[in-house]
Amino acid sequence: MRPQSHEEHIRHTFDSFCKNILKYKARDHYHKVKRRREREVSFSELSERDLAKLFVTDEYFKDAYTFHVLDHDITLLAYFLDMADKEIAECLNLVRRTVAYRRTSTLQELKKFMEGNVYE
Repeated sequence: MRPQSHEEHIRHTFDSFCKNILKYKARDHYHKVKRRREREVSFSELSERDLAKLFVTDEYFKDAYTFHVLDHDITLLAYFLDMADKEIAECLNLVRRTVAYRRTSTLQELKKFMEGNVYE
C-alpha cells in the first residue's frame, strides 16, 4: 500500500463516518418534528372547554370592600389599596374633594396621635 493511498483511505473513512452521522441526525430530527406535529394542536382547533383549561384569570377586588377602622376607611383605601381620590369617591359615593379633605385630616390626627405616644 502506498502511503498516499493509506491517508486517502483514512480520509474517505472519516468522510463516510461524518456523512452517516449527519444522515442519522437528520433522520432523528425529521422523526422528532413528525411526532411533534402529530401531537400538537393549534389553539384555533381547541374547543372553548379545552381552551379554558390552559389559563387562569385572577379577579382581585372583584367586590369592592371598604374597611372601617375608627372611621379611617379613606386612609386605608388610599394607602393600602393604592386607590386614587377619584376611585375612592366613586366607591364611597362622595365628592372627590371631600375624600381629599378627610384623608388629609385623618393623617393629621394620626400624626398627632403618634407624636403623643412616641415619648410614653
